[in-house]
Amino acid sequence: MTQDKKQKKRVVVSYKNLSPELQEEIKKQYPNGYTDRMLRIDKGPGDFFYAIMLETEDISYLVKVDVKVDEQVEEEEEKDYYNDEIKDSDEQLIEDAADDEDE
Repeated sequence: MTQDKKQKKRVVVSYKNLSPELQEEIKKQYPNGYTDRMLRIDKGPGDFFYAIMLETEDISYLVKVDVKVDEQVEEEEEKDYYNDEIKDSDEQLIEDAADDEDE
């Protein structure tokens, strides 16, 4: 049994450690960006990284990319939207409407 195709070498590398030529190749392969093409790679309990694939003629790269996680969403969800300031505003609107009816 012989292999017709030569197996590509597989390499894991960080985007910032790529040569400028390979960074340009990523721009060619992902002209509209790679956000939708990222893979989450789990390394162990609670440890992971995001990566994209880059294929060249001889090498298949798994390129680690930095991802900034937006923690503001969690803060917004925890925000109390029914605080006293808003209640006071509603009460003021009701009082203003009652005053307008009295006139």
